[in-house]
Amino acid sequence: MVVNHAAIAILLISFLVMIFLRFPIAYSVAISSILCLAYQKQTLQVLCQQMVKGISSFSLMAVPFFITMGVLMGTGGISEKLLDLADACVGWMTGGLAMVNVVASYFFGGISGSAAADTASLGSLEIPMMVDRGYDKDFSTAVTITSSCEGLLVPPSHNMVIFATTAGGISIGSLFLAGYLPGAVLALSLMIGSYIISKKRNYPKGTPFSVKHLLKEMSIAFWALAALIIVVVGVVCGVFTATESAAIAVFYSLIVSIYIYRGITWKQAWKLLENCIDTLSIVLILISTSAVFGYCLTTLHVPDLAAKAIIGVSSNPVIIAILLNLILLFLGCIMDMAPIILIATPILLPIAREIGIDSVQFGIIIVLNCGIGLLTPPVGAVLFIGSAIAKLPMEKVVKATLPFYICMFVALMLVTFIPAISLFIPKAFGYVPDGIGVIETMMAGIPK
Repeated sequence: MVVNHAAIAILLISFLVMIFLRFPIAYSVAISSILCLAYQKQTLQVLCQQMVKGISSFSLMAVPFFITMGVLMGTGGISEKLLDLADACVGWMTGGLAMVNVVASYFFGGISGSAAADTASLGSLEIPMMVDRGYDKDFSTAVTITSSCEGLLVPPSHNMVIFATTAGGISIGSLFLAGYLPGAVLALSLMIGSYIISKKRNYPKGTPFSVKHLLKEMSIAFWALAALIIVVVGVVCGVFTATESAAIAVFYSLIVSIYIYRGITWKQAWKLLENCIDTLSIVLILISTSAVFGYCLTTLHVPDLAAKAIIGVSSNPVIIAILLNLILLFLGCIMDMAPIILIATPILLPIAREIGIDSVQFGIIIVLNCGIGLLTPPVGAVLFIGSAIAKLPMEKVVKATLPFYICMFVALMLVTFIPAISLFIPKAFGYVPDGIGVIETMMAGIPK
């Protein structure tokens, strides 16, 4: 294997320099790729070919549909219905509104698939509501932004579609199924943290639990939650592909938002579709330019070199698994979610498989790491949105979020080292894992 160290240095150093200079991530990826190709005396025809190849995928057609579905459902009167349902479920507990916040994000995540949409939509309702009931504003904001990351794990998540396409050969249906339990583990971890803080600060309980009230709210929220049945059940049972299910879900969301919940009009729907096109253009530019970057990494054998470097640090699968998480957490501090998935997956997935981490499980791990990255400065988009909604300095929000970082890290470690959390439901539907687990690998005396 011939390694062109100069080309690798040009690719990675130019990319990092532009990232720290706050270039738009798509420009950083594209320019560093062009410099690398030019040094290797390759024509720009390669650039165009790889960009087109990166977005020429039937599976990727699901991404615009899921984005559109999330926008329609998020602005079509769904938020209030899901808040009321969450209040009926857990509002009676100590720190009831904090618990409602976490559970509502789990429900809403299954509709929007976006942490930013969750924070913007639910946060504008939840934060003022919690403050009015006697909760501190910084605590309310911290609960809102951390719980929003559940939406990245609960299907349908367009980021999982991006991971499946980048990794190649991974079932999108299995990834969707794999997200439910990790999302619940994250929610439970955040609820425990919220309960401890609420108990310490003597935050109030909500209304007493009532089965009648719960059933009433479930009947109201049914139309929103039915969208999840269309997507997940349809894909898993093989009725239609992820792309087809997403298209049907968009049509369904439009009907529910306009005619059932009446949260938007047809005129407003057209405006929302324009916003979706803006978002989609950003995503597709990232995917296409990242495809060129990935081509450069592959032809320069960077994944092989990275694998040797990481495994050279230690032969212990547990230590390697922790290193993979630390790398992803660091990337989350300086990059947005989609580019991390597009760039890191080809490099880190082979290493993860080497130490016994299943491909679907690694998809959940990388998405959860990226979710934590959305809350960490200097690039944390959700952190900025939460600060803006609450009108609080970012430093104060970060300080209030510190206990929840611990909760999220605990959830991350559980997902990393207990494969059943991610794989129990997919295996029940016939998925065959390609990894035995990190602990099992260590006990068996591997890696290779």
